[in-house]
Amino acid sequence: QVQLVESGGGFVQPGGSLRLSCAASGFIFSNLHMSWYRQVPGKEREWVARIISTGAGTNYADSVKGRFTISRDNAKNTMYLQMNSLKPEDTAVYYCYAEQLRRWGQGTQVTVSS
Repeated sequence: QVQLVESGGGFVQPGGSLRLSCAASGFIFSNLHMSWYRQVPGKEREWVARIISTGAGTNYADSVKGRFTISRDNAKNTMYLQMNSLKPEDTAVYYCYAEQLRRWGQGTQVTVSS
């Protein structure tokens, strides 16, 4: 059974940091390219970052470039999103996405506010 479980969301003040995790099971994690997306109520889901299966290549949306870092540990079947210098506009539900399987996690809420 394919599962993607996000964790690590929460409430943080502007300028703060959070690290999100996406734990994968039920498939060969190291074979898949993975992404993080985010969504604000009433808006379309927005792509944030992508990492290829080996971890050797990454891409970022302009809005998070230089502040967020995507990574993965294939031995632990886990992907991460380190988020630094958070801004109120980063507030959203964050989802992980397994590309070739077209599967989503359930999401984790990130709220940035003073």
